[in-house]
Amino acid sequence: MTTKSAAAAARATVHGYPRQGRNRELKKAVEGYWKGRVTADALRDTAAGLRRTHWRDLAGAGIHEVPTGDFSYYDHVLDTSVMVGAIPARHRAAVAADPLDGYFAMARGTQDVAPLEMTKWFDTNYHYLVPELRPDTVFTADSAKQVTECEEARALGLDPRPVLVGPVTYLLLAKPAPGVPADFEPLTLLDRLLPVYAEVLADLRAAGAAWVQLDEPALAQDRTPADLNAAARAYRDLGGLTARPRLLVASYFDRLGEALPVLAKAPVDGLALDFTGPAAANLGDLAAAGGLPGKRLVAGVVNGRNVWINDLEKSLATLGTLLGLADRVDVASSCSLLHVPLDATAERDIDPQIARWLAFARQKTTEIVTLARGLAHGTDTIAADLAANRADLASRAGSALTRVPAVRARAAAVTAADTRRSLPYPERAAAQRARLRLPLLPTTTIGSFPQTTELRTARAGLRAGRVTAAAYEERIEAEIREVLSFQEKAGIDVLVHGEPERNDMVQYFAEQLTGYLATQHGWVQSYGTRYVRPPILAGDISRPEPMTVRWTSYAQSLTDRPVKGMLTGPVTMLAWSFVRDDQPLGETARQVALALRDEVNDLEAAGSSVIQVDEPALRETLPLRAAGHAGYLAWATEAFRLTTGGVRPDTQIHTHMCYAEFGDILQAIDDLDADVISLEAARSHMQVAGELATAGYPREVGPGVYDIHSPRVPGAEEAAALLRKGLEAIPAERLWVNPDCGLKTRGWPEVRASLENLVAAAREVRDGLPARGA
Repeated sequence: MTTKSAAAAARATVHGYPRQGRNRELKKAVEGYWKGRVTADALRDTAAGLRRTHWRDLAGAGIHEVPTGDFSYYDHVLDTSVMVGAIPARHRAAVAADPLDGYFAMARGTQDVAPLEMTKWFDTNYHYLVPELRPDTVFTADSAKQVTECEEARALGLDPRPVLVGPVTYLLLAKPAPGVPADFEPLTLLDRLLPVYAEVLADLRAAGAAWVQLDEPALAQDRTPADLNAAARAYRDLGGLTARPRLLVASYFDRLGEALPVLAKAPVDGLALDFTGPAAANLGDLAAAGGLPGKRLVAGVVNGRNVWINDLEKSLATLGTLLGLADRVDVASSCSLLHVPLDATAERDIDPQIARWLAFARQKTTEIVTLARGLAHGTDTIAADLAANRADLASRAGSALTRVPAVRARAAAVTAADTRRSLPYPERAAAQRARLRLPLLPTTTIGSFPQTTELRTARAGLRAGRVTAAAYEERIEAEIREVLSFQEKAGIDVLVHGEPERNDMVQYFAEQLTGYLATQHGWVQSYGTRYVRPPILAGDISRPEPMTVRWTSYAQSLTDRPVKGMLTGPVTMLAWSFVRDDQPLGETARQVALALRDEVNDLEAAGSSVIQVDEPALRETLPLRAAGHAGYLAWATEAFRLTTGGVRPDTQIHTHMCYAEFGDILQAIDDLDADVISLEAARSHMQVAGELATAGYPREVGPGVYDIHSPRVPGAEEAAALLRKGLEAIPAERLWVNPDCGLKTRGWPEVRASLENLVAAAREVRDGLPARGA
C-alpha cells in the first residue's frame, strides 16, 4: 500500500475506556451487591448498560472499532485468570458454587479464605490481582465473558475488537503460589497456556470478531533472552493458527526496544505501539527495524495517562512519518483510557481558560478522531481544530500560573545540606528511644481510620453550605476524640488522629497548595471499587499556610502518648496526581518537597515527636527500564530528604509504602534515611522483611500483619504468626507492629476487632522476648 493510500485508510480507535460510568454506577452496584442490596441480575444489568453507553459514546464520537473485554467488575488481570482457569485451590469451591461470589472472593477474600495478592499495574496507580501459579497448574479455557461482550457490541451494529491480556505478560505478572519454591518461573508454563489462548481466539472468531488485541506491556520492560524467545514462540504459534481472527499485539508505557523486532517479525497482523513520553523512541526503533510492511500499525499518539490536551500538529507530524512504515496506520490513545477521568466538561469549578488545557477520556476520543480525519482527508479538513489547539497550547505556556519566580528561586537555592539530618541514624535512634520510651514491638496504625457516612455527609454539607464551618469542626473534633479513645483503650502505642478531615491523602493537600487544581468528578479507578480524584499539577507549587497542624495538635492535646503527624510525601504527591508535562519531574518534586518541609517544621514546632511522610508510590513511579532508574531515584530520594531534613535528631521520621515490588528499590529505601518504614507484607507473607534483611537495612521496620484491602478480620494467632515470621528477619528492637495500609475504606466493626487482635498478637509475642536493654 502506498503512503497516500495508507493515509486514506486511517481510522480511529482506543485500547479501552473508563469502566465506572458518569456517576460511578459500577462502584455503587458492586458495593450494593456485596452488601446484599443489589441482586446478581441487577448488577449484571448495570454492567451491560454501562458497556452499551460506553460503546455508543465511542461510536458516536467517530471511533470506528470499539474495544470489548476491557470492562471488568474488579480487575482485567483477574478476568484473565478466570478466562484461563487459573483458580487457586482455596477458591475453587467458592467459584464452583457461585462464579460471581467466587470471583469476588479471589479479589477481596472472605473471613476464611485469603484473597490474591494485589500490586501495581506497571508504573501506574492501578492495582491488579496477581495470578498464583504452580508447576502443575492446568489451564482451561472459559471465554464466556469475552464472547458475550463481543456479541453485545455486534448486536448494537458496532465493530468490536476484543482486548485480552497477552499470554507472555500474563505469565510474567504471575507469582509462584503459596508453598511453591520461589525460584519457580511461571513463564515455563507458556506451552501449556497457548492452546487455551488458541481456544479463546477461535471462540471470538466464531462470535464475529475480525480482530483481537493481545496486550503485552511487559515487553516494554527490560527482558531477558529467554523472555524474548518466549514472546517469539508465543506469537509464532498463535499467528500460525488457522481458526483465528486477525491479531493485533499491543504494548505501551515505554519503548519496546529489543522486543520490537521480535514482534515485527512474528506472523501477526498488526502492532499497536505507544509514541508518547519515553515510548516516543518507538518511532526511531520502528524505522530501524524496517517498519511493518504488509501489517497494520495502531499509533498511540494521544497520551492515555495524562490529562493535558494533545499537540495536534506534533502528533500529525509523527503520524506522517509512520505512514511510510506500515501498510495501514490507525490513530489511537497510547494505552487504555482507564487511567484518566471520563469527561472534562463535568468540571464546572475550574476556570474556563484552564479547562481548555484539559482532555479527559471523552476529549481524548475527540482528539483521536480529529487526528484520524486530518490524516485521512488532509489538514484542511481540521484547520479550525488546529487553530484552536494552537491557541490553547499557547495560553497554557504563557500563563502566570505555570511559573512563579519566588518558588523557582527557592528551589534553585537548595543545597546538599538541606537534604541531610543533623546526626547519623544510630545517634538519632538513641535520642528517639529516650524521648518516646516505647516498648519492644511498638504498635501503631498507618494513619487513616474509617471514613464513615456521617463524615462524608458532613464534608459534603460544608461544601454545599448546609453545614457551618463551626459545626463541621465540632464534628471533626468529636471523631478525633473517638479515634483517640479507641486507640488508647486498645493499647496502641503510637497514635494517629484518624484523618477525619481528609477526603483523600493527595487531594487534601493539593487543595491547600498553590499550583494544583482539584476536580469534582475526575474519578479514576485505583482498584476494585476504590476510585480517587487525582488532582492536576498545573503550575509552580507553594504552601500558603499550615495544612495539618491544627488537627494534629488537637489530637495530641487529648493524650500523653505520641500522636503521629501525617503527610503525603513529594513523590506520591506527583505519582497520584496528573503531573506537568512541561518540565522535568524532578523540578516539580523539589517544589513540592519544599512546601512539605514547611509543614514538617511547623508540626515539630507544635510538639509532634513522630511525623510520618508517606511514599507508597516510590516504587510505582520507577521507570520501566533500568536505564532510567538511577536518575529517577536520585531526585525522588532527594525530595524525601529535603522534606524531612530539617527536624531535630529526637524527632522520629516514619514513612510508609504498600502494594509494590520493593526488591527493586531497597537501596533507595535506605537512601530515604527515614527512622521507621512501614510496608505492606500480609498478602505477600512477609516477603519484604526477608528482602530488607538480606540487603542489610539498618533501621526500624513495620511489615504489615493486617491486610486492610480485604474485609476479613485476622485473628490474633494469625497476626502473631506473621509477626514471628517477621522476627526471623528483623530483630525485635527494630520491628514495629501495624496494618498494611490506612483504614479509611474499612468499617468500624472490622477495624476494632482487627486492631484489638493486632495488639493482642504484639503482646503475646512481646511477652516471649527479653525486655528492651536486657
